Amino acid sequence: MQLIIGQKVAYPNQGICLVEGTKTCTIASCSMEGFTLRVLSDHSTIFVPAANAESVGIRPIISSSQCKKLISNLSEDFEPVSCDWKTRAREFTDKLHSGDIFQAAEVLKKLTFLSYEKKLSFREQTMLEKAKFLIVSEVSNADKKDHVLMEGEICRLVESACTKHRHTQPSVMAVATH
Repeated sequence: MQLIIGQKVAYPNQGICLVEGTKTCTIASCSMEGFTLRVLSDHSTIFVPAANAESVGIRPIISSSQCKKLISNLSEDFEPVSCDWKTRAREFTDKLHSGDIFQAAEVLKKLTFLSYEKKLSFREQTMLEKAKFLIVSEVSNADKKDHVLMEGEICRLVESACTKHRHTQPSVMAVATH
């Protein structure tokens, strides 16, 4: 993937970054070319070797049509949530680290649903907040809409998906006790 200075990209589990420049770093007598990315949420910087840009999962932010598909997907029902917390934790971590915004949407919907049924563990609460952050930041940048308005809309759509899910699937907690 060729990065262009000034381009916004999605970095897995970090959110939207701005490609600020190119730079050469020397590590253990090895010289490598790379890109300096500015994380927009906290203004930290990340150096990514040019040869690793694609393998770490950096990708362009979603297009307008993908954004519409994502927003539509947020209100759709979803697969059952695993009763086993270890399985859920592994699945959710893998999905968030994949860099796929549609996978992050699944995590957001499932953890929001679980939060209605039980108090989330600290780890699950952190993953819920991370998934919401990743989606809101990407949609806000892709559609150039107000961050606060998008967050409210996304929460409303996810609640709609959870309501649909409640009608089609039994309670996770009820299944776990049988």
